[in-house]
Amino acid sequence: MSTLRTEEMTLNMGPQHPSTHGVLRFIVRADGEVMREAIPDVGYLHRSIEKIAEKVGYHGFMPYTDRVDYVCAMFTNQGWGMASEKLANIQVPKRGEYCRAIATEFNRLASHLLSVGTMGMDIGAMTPFTHAIREREMINDLIEELCGARLTFNYMRIGGVAWDLPPGWREKALAYLDHFEPILDEYNALISYNKIYIERLANVGIISADEAVNYNLVGPNLRGSGIKWDIRKDLPYSVYSEFDFDVPVGKGEWGKLGDAMDRYMVRIRELKESVKILRQALKQIPAGPVLAKVPRNFKPPAGECQIRVESARGDMGWYAVSDGTGYPWRVHVRTGSFAAMGIIQKLSQGLMIADLVTLIASLDVIAPEIDR
Repeated sequence: MSTLRTEEMTLNMGPQHPSTHGVLRFIVRADGEVMREAIPDVGYLHRSIEKIAEKVGYHGFMPYTDRVDYVCAMFTNQGWGMASEKLANIQVPKRGEYCRAIATEFNRLASHLLSVGTMGMDIGAMTPFTHAIREREMINDLIEELCGARLTFNYMRIGGVAWDLPPGWREKALAYLDHFEPILDEYNALISYNKIYIERLANVGIISADEAVNYNLVGPNLRGSGIKWDIRKDLPYSVYSEFDFDVPVGKGEWGKLGDAMDRYMVRIRELKESVKILRQALKQIPAGPVLAKVPRNFKPPAGECQIRVESARGDMGWYAVSDGTGYPWRVHVRTGSFAAMGIIQKLSQGLMIADLVTLIASLDVIAPEIDR
């Protein structure tokens, strides 16, 4: 009687797989439906963004920053603006800082809605995506009225923002927040607390607190493991020290602490915290200019700087070196998606192939932010 022999399969997930949300490839070694490992293969979207900064100058690089993370481009705008301002010791007017906070928090809402909506769709629940994308489109309407664009904004400038809030926009924004909060409760009833959805996410891709720190995870991926760290709170920048808000963390409510469900729920709860910040910012915004006087031929003194912003995908670091000319000598951006890719190979070991989609979605990686 012959003995049944099996062998491992090597499968390609991507680079055109719909669940990777970008040109991203995973080399999957599997024994039947169980993965031995999934190895990320990145680089398909590399566009030399950091090198371009050296060729187009400080002002000219601002539109390119949108392409680092097109899902929440306001944060990349702000990061480059803050790095340039630190090099030249430029003070942004108070109203300009408030406009930045308002724009970025609305963009955080839009980014998290896309994340939680597509996560449900990737796992097989189609209807919640339409609810999430409807709200995101309404936010995009507000952002379009603010800056003229819905995706790559180019709203910020070195020294502040390009335009003030349009007449009547503040009232529209507050009215939208009144509409959004009850909708979020409806969304939770529809999918977040759905029994099947919880069973698909709970105890999948568990990241302990120590692993999250050792793998240098940031944002919701770090906070999902119970680590309460948010740049807006712990290293406040802009006007975030003037706002009262909480930092949600994973609690292991449905499975082990640090699973995919925890990461999902951190993003859901961050939506409510962003609404809190927006209400305060819209009500407290002071009068005054929104843009400092910055020379067109911008040449910061020689030196280097690093700044950090809390993007939708976490701690985003910008490093810039000036040689005293109108072109940066070196620029580097550290992104949350690139950091998250490092732990996928470890987490995938022993998972079902179907759970790889859940794992990737729970980490909320954006392909252009990985490759740049």
